[in-house]
Amino acid sequence: MVDTLEVGEYEPVERAHERGRAERTSTRRQSLARLVPSDMDPVSVLVEQNVSRLPDLAPLRFARMLTDPFAFYRGAAAVMAGDLAVSPHTSLNVLSCGDAHVVNFGLYASPERSVVFDLNDFDEAAVAPWEWDVKRLVTSVVIGARHAGHNRKKARTLAMAAAGVYVEGLRMVMDLDVVARHYLHAEPELLVGRLRGELSDLIRTTVKRAKKRTSERVVRKLTEIGPDGAIRFREDPPILVHVEGGRREFVESSYRTYLGTVEPDVALLLSQFRVVDAARRVVGVGSVGTRCFLVLLEGPAGENLVLQIKEATDSVLVANGGIDQPEVFDRTVRDRGQGGRVIAGQRMLQAVSDPFLGSMRAGGHDFYVRQFHDMKGSVDAGALDLRSYTEYARSCGVLLARAHAQSPAAAAVIGYIGGGGRVVEAIADFALDYADKSREDFGALQAAAKSGRIDVEGPAPQE
Repeated sequence: MVDTLEVGEYEPVERAHERGRAERTSTRRQSLARLVPSDMDPVSVLVEQNVSRLPDLAPLRFARMLTDPFAFYRGAAAVMAGDLAVSPHTSLNVLSCGDAHVVNFGLYASPERSVVFDLNDFDEAAVAPWEWDVKRLVTSVVIGARHAGHNRKKARTLAMAAAGVYVEGLRMVMDLDVVARHYLHAEPELLVGRLRGELSDLIRTTVKRAKKRTSERVVRKLTEIGPDGAIRFREDPPILVHVEGGRREFVESSYRTYLGTVEPDVALLLSQFRVVDAARRVVGVGSVGTRCFLVLLEGPAGENLVLQIKEATDSVLVANGGIDQPEVFDRTVRDRGQGGRVIAGQRMLQAVSDPFLGSMRAGGHDFYVRQFHDMKGSVDAGALDLRSYTEYARSCGVLLARAHAQSPAAAAVIGYIGGGGRVVEAIADFALDYADKSREDFGALQAAAKSGRIDVEGPAPQE
């Protein structure tokens, strides 16, 4: 089912609330608890994703996913999208992150050079049922809790807290007018003032570290002076490898194309830089194997800037979830490629975004560009005690609610949720069941590695 409203279409709030309440007839709120696994073999889904990726990096991708059940979950957004598609879901579609697990929230620099805490990964951004993001987030909370050694009862308490604060947060944000919602954002310094104990200290430390993660620091860490006296990236195979010849020309040509997609002030700034080096960079867990490059730029006074060119493929919400997209999103992909979809989603879901964002098509692939590690930081949720982890999960739930509140259908979601209790219970129950299912899928990938069905970098992990 697809929400009949186009993105941005006018709808009075009361009518939206009525539409949301009517949705309960076709999708009972208790039904959101029911998990219907897809008929697709999870290993086959992951192998299929590798078809369009760099084949030499597929074994590294599987090695990273086999680190532990949470690493697997991070890399298996496509598997979950397929399961969500066949499980009961609403037709109340919002612009979604598509991969809203707890590690995909973090710190980054605003254009004003303050540090902001928000969603920070949008490779899978697309329009989808509102509860898909919430289920992905709450399941990650459960898997993280189990990884930390907490029992099922405590994991359920955490799931209820994360789902509950999303509902509370969405209701609170939707009490603001649409312009106020647009300007709302989260500054870590203000967040710390509302937190206590270990999480407060950890966020303060993370903010301090993030403020040091600038292009200048990246240059010190990742570069060296070559025999010719010129600055260049330091090789670290397979994570960081120089591109030469035709591939180097491809990266430089892609960079020139990107310059035509940024705002005039950014284009003016970048016109004063020249490309001095380029390298392939392996990033993340789920993104391993996609084409990703770092470009080292040098300015007129010898200053350096590092940009990342990252491949954008179809969102799993479309490719595996089967959700038809509104015409405005289809048009974005037609005109600007999947990279255009990613940065459009980022700008709409984040409170503030990197001014260097841009996109282009090159060599039959779609890409987007951003600054590399510009004051980025993430909270190590695994280092938190139960109370602090609960507060962190609640913070992520509030931020997801703020992001969803930018969509016109959010008012209909409020009508559907009603008092909230049934929805919170249902999502928590789903998350517990899906954590079990994800653990089984992790076991299937372990078995595939052990049998030789898939190649893994290094020895196949043992059960």
